[in-house]
Amino acid sequence: MYHDGQRALQDWAGSRALADRLDETLRRERFNDADRAFVEGVPFFFLATADADGRPDCSFKGGEPGFVRIAAPDRLEFPDYDGNGMFRSLGNIRVNPHVGLLFIKTGERPARLRINGRADLVFDPDALAAIPGAQALVRVTPSDIFPNCPRYIPQLQMTEPSADAPRPDAPPVEPAWKSFDLFRDVVPPRLR
Repeated sequence: MYHDGQRALQDWAGSRALADRLDETLRRERFNDADRAFVEGVPFFFLATADADGRPDCSFKGGEPGFVRIAAPDRLEFPDYDGNGMFRSLGNIRVNPHVGLLFIKTGERPARLRINGRADLVFDPDALAAIPGAQALVRVTPSDIFPNCPRYIPQLQMTEPSADAPRPDAPPVEPAWKSFDLFRDVVPPRLR
């Protein structure tokens, strides 16, 4: 769970025993029922990836609650929706499968769940057919699943889900920026 750089700072701060206890008592490699309820109940998460040279990138991923699902005790899946066409996250996964996911719940009882693992990209039309708006599917095999202290999560209130989140009963919404003169001539057709 910890590399030499983390260990050196734990020793500097006197927190190695605490870090070890957190690893021993909270970290796991398989999803449990509480993880499933938490992950499938939130409308967004943050995805950290890195390219082949280790340069990091972080993306916001959002959708209707349940757009991320725990498909098995050792597999999490989420769709990749139509975006800006840069494919920063998926491109990084293609050359470096190591990912970090951060799920946050705000409100009266804030919570955080961190998931580190390896991701695979799925473009199979049969796998995508049942997921409205999905142009790809990301499958993550976890190596580290652990809750994180929620004390710095602000008290935010979600008033309504994104109007752009893909839904099974509605056609996809095109963002206004894709029709701007600056971009209109280079916007490709939707993949799905």
